[in-house]
Amino acid sequence: MKRTLGYRKWFCTMTSALAIGLFTILIGSPVHADETSIENQETAVIEPLADTASMPALGYAASSDLATTAAAPGEDFDEDPWEGFNEKMFSFNREILDRFLLKPIATAWDFLLPDLVQRGIHNIFDNLAVVRRVVNNGLQLKLTGAATELTRFTINSTIGLAGFFDVAKDAFGIEQRDEDTGQTFGVWGAGPGPYLVLPLLPPLTIRDGLGYAFDAAMTPYTYFIPWWGTVAGTGTNTVNERSLNLDRFERVAESTVDLYGAVRNAYLQRRAAAIKQ
Repeated sequence: MKRTLGYRKWFCTMTSALAIGLFTILIGSPVHADETSIENQETAVIEPLADTASMPALGYAASSDLATTAAAPGEDFDEDPWEGFNEKMFSFNREILDRFLLKPIATAWDFLLPDLVQRGIHNIFDNLAVVRRVVNNGLQLKLTGAATELTRFTINSTIGLAGFFDVAKDAFGIEQRDEDTGQTFGVWGAGPGPYLVLPLLPPLTIRDGLGYAFDAAMTPYTYFIPWWGTVAGTGTNTVNERSLNLDRFERVAESTVDLYGAVRNAYLQRRAAAIKQ
């Protein structure tokens, strides 16, 4: 038993070190210096194709949710002026970065850590994104939403052990009011601009890309820790999110003929719906 635990501890350490090293090479700078870096990476390699809030990398995990969303009647999201370039980047993120880097690390991560721990790690990073949610709720004049986010943060940061447990939701029924800067720009009337897929980033539009940069600046802890700490945190969050979505993404990928088109249309539809709310 001791030998098994020792092996797992060593394997976890080596896996984390490898992930951090790879992300350091791929990113090359602190996340807060270029959010293209990552919410991005959360998105960048874990969500090799879509969200996070999340989440948090290549667009994959998020793509799992997105690809299962049907287009709303009367809405057409087929316009894609940069489709040739986007498809190549989508394929690179999926077939190279995710297949040979992120997925193997996430699979090992899933073997080593119980679901409870993985969910707790997700909750911690989600809790740290409170500034982005509070500010954007305020900018959209959703004052109830801003107050709700402050309440959730207070409860989860104390009773929830630094956000490891989502006590606000599970015990008090206080749901998250997620808003980001891309949505705020949309609410203010800014158009989305062309759809775009880049290496290590989730699907986005020009408007949402600018929004990511502002959202990154609203992640306070990145200003108080070394750059490598930011990279380590980003790598951990990215691997953890991919691990949580291993089965879901596989089901979507296996059941979708045109995965690129499904992710694109679902992403654009989801963003349009979020702005209208």
